[in-house]
Amino acid sequence: MPSSPSVHHSVPRTIGRLLLAAFLLLAGVSHLTFSRIAFRAQVPQWLPLDSDFVVLASGIVEIALGLCLVLLSRQRVIVGIVVALFFLLVFPGNISQLVTHTDSFGLNTDLARGIRLLFQPLLVAWALWSTGAWRWIRRRRQATS
Repeated sequence: MPSSPSVHHSVPRTIGRLLLAAFLLLAGVSHLTFSRIAFRAQVPQWLPLDSDFVVLASGIVEIALGLCLVLLSRQRVIVGIVVALFFLLVFPGNISQLVTHTDSFGLNTDLARGIRLLFQPLLVAWALWSTGAWRWIRRRRQATS
């Protein structure tokens, strides 16, 4: 994968990328501070790691990804793919919260937890669209067809 694939810059994508960065930075800080306990409730019990370690590590990763979205604009396609993969990797925690009926973040019904699951694919799409990764992936597929 090239270090800086050529993609079209646009104001809406830039705004979307910066908003996603702010979202990740806030989420990361909240993992480390005021929502640490709530995030621990989302760590699947089958995961063979200490839940507090998972929360702290994922918070650090979210902060790093948020900073990368802001600071590494020349590598935004690669960063977008990594952010999308991160959202896929944390998805089992959201599924676990639904399956185990765990209340956290005001999600105290299966309906609320289920609706939240629907937003995870939107986060993946947001990461890919706002960084131009979606367009880059489509062009790459077309070129290899």
